Order: sequence, then C-alpha cells, then structure tokens
Amino acid sequence: MPSEDLSAFGYRQELRRTLGGFSAFAAGFSFVSILTTVFQLFAFGYSFGDTLFFWTWPLVIAGQLLVALNFAELAARFPLAGSVYQWAKHLSPGFAGWLAGWMMLVGCVVALAGAAIALQVVLPSVWSGFQLVGGDPAITSPTGASNAVLLGTLLIVLTTAINAGGVRLMARINDVGVAAELVGVLVLIAGLALFAVRGPQVVLQPAGESPGAGGVLASALMAAYVLYGFDTAASVAEETKDARRTAPRAVLRALLISGIGGLAVVLTALMAAPSLTDGQLAGKGLPYVITAVFGDTLGRVFLADVAIAVVVCTLTIQTGTVRLIYSMARDGALPGAKRLSAVNPRTGTPIAPAVLSGALAIGLLLLNLGNPTIFSTITGTSVVVVYLAYLLVTGPLLIRRRQGRFTAEPGHFSLGRWAIPVNIAAVGYGAMMIVNIAWPRAEIYDLAGTGSVWVLLFPIEFVGAALLTGYLCWRRRSALTTVPVPAT
Repeated sequence: MPSEDLSAFGYRQELRRTLGGFSAFAAGFSFVSILTTVFQLFAFGYSFGDTLFFWTWPLVIAGQLLVALNFAELAARFPLAGSVYQWAKHLSPGFAGWLAGWMMLVGCVVALAGAAIALQVVLPSVWSGFQLVGGDPAITSPTGASNAVLLGTLLIVLTTAINAGGVRLMARINDVGVAAELVGVLVLIAGLALFAVRGPQVVLQPAGESPGAGGVLASALMAAYVLYGFDTAASVAEETKDARRTAPRAVLRALLISGIGGLAVVLTALMAAPSLTDGQLAGKGLPYVITAVFGDTLGRVFLADVAIAVVVCTLTIQTGTVRLIYSMARDGALPGAKRLSAVNPRTGTPIAPAVLSGALAIGLLLLNLGNPTIFSTITGTSVVVVYLAYLLVTGPLLIRRRQGRFTAEPGHFSLGRWAIPVNIAAVGYGAMMIVNIAWPRAEIYDLAGTGSVWVLLFPIEFVGAALLTGYLCWRRRSALTTVPVPAT
C-alpha cells in the first residue's frame, strides 16, 4: 500500500514500510507460537480433559478460522496499524468501535505478561540454576510463581529494548526465531511419531476416569489461548509491502499453520508419552514427554529451542501492542496521545508505547508475585478479553453485511456469497467461547481453594473494571470522532 493510499484514511506514512510477506506471517505466527503456548498449557489441558482434550483443538481451529476469514477481508479493506481497533472504528464509529481497541489493548497487555511467565515452564527444566528463587519450580507453587515473575520481568525488559530499537531489528530476530520454531515443531512431531508407543486411537477414549463434558469444555482453554493473536499479521500492515494483498494471506497462514502444527504436536505427544496415567502428563506436561522420549541431553537442547520461541513470542506480542497503542494514540484516543503517537526519527518506531506496554505488563506480574494461581488466572482472563475484542469486530461487521453496507471490493480478498453465513458462525463461536472460559471454575481461578466468589469471578470483574476504565477514558478523550472515516 503506497503512502498516498494511506492518506485516504487520513494518515501520513510515518512507520517504515520494510516488511515482506514472511515477516508479516511471522508476526502472526510468533504471537500464537505453538512451542510457547502448547508447552505452557499441555499439562493444564490434559488435567481437565484427559486424552479427550485433543478434540477441543479441531473445534477451536474451525471457530477461529471463521473469525480469521472475516479478519482477512477487513485486512484487505483497512490495511492499517492496530488492526482490530481500526477495523472496529470503521465498522462502528464512536464508543463501540473505540471499545474494541481498548479491550484488545488490555488483552494484549495481559497476554504479554502471560507469555513472559512461560519461561518458568521451560528454563528450570533446562538447568536448575534458572530457579533463582529456589524451592519448587512448578508454576502452580508459590516459589515457582515468584520465579516466573522474576524471569518474566527480565524478559519483558529485553523485549522492550528490542521493540524500541526499530522494526528492522525486531523483524530480524522474529524471522530467525520463527524459522527456528518451525524447524523445531517439525522435528518434534517427527521424533514423537517415531517413538510412539500407541496409535492415534488414543484420543478416542480417556486413559483414566472420564472427564465428562465439563472437563473437556474447561480444557478448551488451552486451544483457545494458543490460537489467538493471528491478527498481528495485519497489525503491522503499515510496515508491510503490498499490504492489501499480503496481510490477508499472512493472517490466514498464521492461524492455519499454527492450528495444524499444534494439533499434530498434541496428538504425537499423547502417542509417545511413556504413561498416560502416572500423573506426569497432568503435572509436568510436554517437558516430561520431551525428556522421556529424547533423553536428558537432547531433551534439554530441544527445550532451549522452546525457550527461544518464548522470547520471540513475547517480543511479537509486545510489537502488536505497540502498534495498537500507536494507532489509537494518533487518533487522540488515549491519554498522553501526543507522546504515545510520536515516532522516533532514528529508529522509525514509537518508543513510548514500547515502554508503557512493558511497564504495564511488569506491573501486572508484580501484583501477582507469589500467587500460585497467576498462570491459569492470567491465561483465562486474556482469552476472555481478546475474544470480546474480536466479537466487537465480527458483530458490527455482521450488522453491516445484513444492511448491505459492506460489499466486496474487486481485486481484494472476499468471502463472496459465504460472507454472511461465515460471519454469523464467527459471532456465535466467539460468544460461546467467552461464556465457556469465563465460567467460574475453581480449578482455573481458585487453585488455592479459598472458596471466594470474588476469586472465582475474576475474569468477569476484570472485564467490568476494563469497561468502566475505558468508558471514563472515552469521556475524557472523544477526539476519535474527529478522525475522517471513509465510507465503507
């Protein structure tokens, strides 16, 4: 998209348009990051759904593909930094459109904190010296949770510095990291399949006591958490060459490759695990399978590759967050907009949003220092908030389609006659998943067993607080309505 095309939306080219198709794909793929999130949540999914948690993957892949198809069409129509915010703003100008960006911003900050603490799942298994706090390294223990905060804080400081250094530096690190992750995923799948001790029919019935429908639904948190963030491939559109054509493809590829790859990792891990009933899968998850199958030395090498994936995942989540803050700030839609929308002339990147997003994520981690529920609470909350932001895009888009106010543009990605059915299904899926993940389950939100209703309802309370804060910010910062919004 040339600079003059960007001017049609009321903006001038400030970010440097240097990213190619692979880099755009890499941004979405590394936000999802199979190695980070599957390793992070495998034990969680298995503890709830036993082997049947595998079936939540096809469900979530199908549901998110419906969302991604709608997003791909929007990415071709509005190739702008901030993706979700810009799409929602053009579909429903005013508070509703702004709210989608606000909720996505909150969700990204929570996701940034959640990705950073994934180091705790991997590094102590590589070398015990990474357990700096001492004691039990399990992330559900007080010492493990405290060490997760420490490692996560150090990682966010690093990614903040990289993001402030410019998009070229970020893209180079991200491209190398994604290439390493893709190779790692292929090697992992092939190795696990080679050493499988049971067939794929393992997913047809539980290995132990039946988890029931409730357990399987709860285990869907794993797949739901893994398979979002693919829209980041479109959030860097103003830095991507030929964005109208490249961004839609990048969004779909990021989701499909991540979804299919994650599905294969889950299946082959269940096939290769030495035991399905000794409690190790629910306690230690994939690191247990890796070291058991590949041996201690080779297993540690592979876990080091996973640690690289965690770093790149955290880096990209912050990159998407920075672009979202920048996009909203240049519309005057956030407090301190002038400073947050400033692009450093030397690095060609907004530095203040990088520092702000890093500080907020670290603050969220420090608030949960020593809390053994930090992992599942942050994970579940981030899913609810981001899925709500997605719904604030697909919902207004459906209304526009039904009114005949959103039609295909010749030469660009389009759903054609399938647009309304796909859009309806995407809205239905998003609403059902929000209800499912926000359901007050003690096993997710109250691992300490306090019995407190306030603890159980944390995601709902968090969303309520985010909505109230957002409304107050909107009342004070209504300059968004003055930004020219082209007819759609």
